[in-house]
Parts: sequence; structure tokens; C-alpha cells
Amino acid sequence: MTLDDWSLLYPALLAGLLVLTTHIPLGMRVLQRGVIFADLAIAQMAGLGVIAAGLFELEHSPLALQLCAVASALLGAALLAALERWPLAAREAGIGLLFVLAASGGILLMSRDVHAGEHLKDLLVGQILWVNHGQLTAVAVLSAVVLAALRTFGERLGHFGFYALFALAVTASVQLVGVYLVFASLIVPALATRTLMRNRLVIAFAIGSIGYVLGLWLSVWQDLPTGATIVWTMALTGGLAAIRYNPRHSPD
Repeated sequence: MTLDDWSLLYPALLAGLLVLTTHIPLGMRVLQRGVIFADLAIAQMAGLGVIAAGLFELEHSPLALQLCAVASALLGAALLAALERWPLAAREAGIGLLFVLAASGGILLMSRDVHAGEHLKDLLVGQILWVNHGQLTAVAVLSAVVLAALRTFGERLGHFGFYALFALAVTASVQLVGVYLVFASLIVPALATRTLMRNRLVIAFAIGSIGYVLGLWLSVWQDLPTGATIVWTMALTGGLAAIRYNPRHSPD
């Protein structure tokens, strides 16, 4: 792979790094809260908004498209905040149900679309190779806002505040990298470093970054679907890191 190839891939790599900047700290909080599949539910709700916008032929209006996606994701955030009052087991079941309803709702909306298969593929695995500078700029600004809010308010955000912030970040990233990579970026680095007390953010970001670099390289070298390849390389990188940083203790 030549330097010219990497010059063509750098927008995709930059998109992945931008996603990691917000999704790693958010993923750590998701693990802490014990609502691991909340990100999938929110991502699917954002995707449902995008599909609904397409149904009403709003895809050519970027503002209308984003408003539909954000409104749908915020509705999901409100539902998740309401589920916080439930016991943990029931909460996970409710989150799973929300994901299934959003996913099946999207399929129903696309049932009369002749391009439904392609739209569904784009939603799930994304189009990371085709991101443009306008998208990168918008996500960079949003990422800065999300990180500033997390740092400034922290636990004072409350349940809905956290999920609303989560929804905004995920809405943007789903349109860049797809549902699968959103989930991998949130969970893999956070899970691989779950027992670390020092330099956790740095190591988690390194895990995610290596996953994106290897995935992009392998997808071009072997002509594989990029989003799905990155999910696998990140998972493998995270697995190796977990073995290194989370050794199994022998019983007393």
C-alpha cells in the first residue's frame, strides 16, 4: 500500500479518530451504568430518523435530514432515561426491545423502497470511505461540544442529559461509519481497558486507532467491505489488549 493510497484514505481515518474521541469516554460511562446495548438502541433510533427522512424525500435537505435523525435519537434518549427507573435486568430487556422496534420499524419504512437493501447496508456498515470534509468539520465541532459538556457537567447531566448528549454524538457517527462501527467504537476500547486505573483513555484510544488503521489497510489490500473489516480488526486488537491488561487471576 503506497503513500498515495493513504492520502486517499486519510478522510476515512480522520472520521474514525473523531468518532473515537467521543465514543471512548461515552462507552466507559455506558459500561459503568450497565446499559451496554443502549448505544445500539440509540444508533438504530437515529437510523430510523434518517430512513423516515428519506421516505418523505427529505434526503436532499441536509438540515431536514439531521433534524429527523436528531429528533428520533432524542426520543430514544427520553425512553432510555425513563428506563433508568427499572431494575437492571428489566432495563436491559427494555433497551433490547427498543432496538428491535427501531430496527423492524426501519425495515417496514423501507419495504416499498426499491433501493432498500443498499440503504440498509449503508445504515449498518456505513460509508466511511466516502466521507467529505464538510461532514468531518461538522463532526469535529459536535465532538468538541460533547467532550466539553462531559468534562464540565459530568454526573450533573442526569439520566436524560447523559442520554441526550449520547444521542447527539451517536446520530452524527452513525451517518459517518454505520451502526456496527458505532457499537465497536463505544464498547471494544472501553471493555478492553475496563480494569486499568492509569492511562486508560490513552490506551483505549490507541486500541481503537490501531483497529481503524489495520481495518482500512486490510480492506483496501484484500478488497473487503471497509466498515465490517474495521469492526473485526478492532475486536481482535481489543481482545489482545484485554489479555495484556486484564490478566485472569487464579482463585485463592
